[in-house]
Amino acid sequence: MTTADTIAIEDASTPPFFAKIPISIVRGEGVYVWDEEGRRYLDLTAGWGVTSIGHAHPVIQEALVDQGALILQGPDAGLTYSPARARLLAVLTDVLPAGLTRVFFTNSGAEANDAAVKLARKVTGRPDVVAMEGGFHGRTISMVSATGQTRHRDKFVPQMPGYRFVPYDDLSALERALDDDVAAVIVEPIQGEGGVRVPAPDYLRNVSDACHGNGTLLIVDEVQTGFCRTGPLFVTSAAGARADMLTMAKGIAGGFPLGAFAMSEEVSAKLEVGDHGGTYCGNPLACAVAHRVVSYLLEHDVSAHVLQLGREALREMTSWRERFPGDVIDARGRGLLLLVELRHEATAARVAAECLSRGVFVRQTQGVGIRVFPALTITRDEFASGMATLAEAIELVSAEGSVA
Repeated sequence: MTTADTIAIEDASTPPFFAKIPISIVRGEGVYVWDEEGRRYLDLTAGWGVTSIGHAHPVIQEALVDQGALILQGPDAGLTYSPARARLLAVLTDVLPAGLTRVFFTNSGAEANDAAVKLARKVTGRPDVVAMEGGFHGRTISMVSATGQTRHRDKFVPQMPGYRFVPYDDLSALERALDDDVAAVIVEPIQGEGGVRVPAPDYLRNVSDACHGNGTLLIVDEVQTGFCRTGPLFVTSAAGARADMLTMAKGIAGGFPLGAFAMSEEVSAKLEVGDHGGTYCGNPLACAVAHRVVSYLLEHDVSAHVLQLGREALREMTSWRERFPGDVIDARGRGLLLLVELRHEATAARVAAECLSRGVFVRQTQGVGIRVFPALTITRDEFASGMATLAEAIELVSAEGSVA
């Protein structure tokens, strides 16, 4: 099969949900991937933030082989126990933010968020949920309704009722929205898809205090920020906030599909048999992979590596505002969740295309942003090479003249 064959089959057989890049990737290793023609690319997207320890990492390969030789899915699914699931639970409950002691597994972050909202309404007996403008929580109809971006939300009607929106990083607006009908607040500690928006340092802690003062549950969506993406294992812990529920996915299993949500004992005590479920809900194969990935992150102190590399990269990206004053207007982020904001969407598109032509994948986000979120194990030299390519692309497009 040729690249042309692959593209033709996919284009003829799948719905038009993506504006696809005409490149067919056949394999990966670390932060590099290769297409069917044998060309190598540096991946600064980590498969949209999931390949946390790189492509085809040996510990993931070993987990797939070892567990695959035993069992993939238990009889009666979640109604039977699994040592693979138990090992992962033991690691997670040791490292989750304080007070989060119960964990249930899903297939994705959207499912985790959907379940958290559903259960928060059941636990509190209240109907409404406050979400943030610019936020993104997934693509189920409930999570589309909870997403604070009109381009993702308003074309799907009718939406699920009961969602209110307030500006992100605006504590006063949130406090005004809280009343006896609000079951939960759902918030990202840093908005990822929304443009890598970093709030004030005390924002999440203050949100936590406001929620608990109102009898409202706090759901922290760490689907993108969790598992060392911004440095700490979870932003919630670093921020000193107290979540009632926390959702996870993406980096938890290094690219193998898996999500989860954690909750406090107080929340769990108000739930009962039949309130939630799922066919896979922590199948042994996914749990075995996630156990190896999370253990690797901890054993190799990936958090410290991400913090150091992220600080260096952000300093470099910030300098581009002076180097390219006509085109770069901001650089922001934490750890290895970074974004450079350009003045015009067309400029950003040209920069992303130029990077790809030079063998580097980056992600255009919110039109004017270029999001950089590579594998957390990327080396300093590998990252420097990618940053140099991005700077060269901006320089070339800037020299050619910006397009409004």
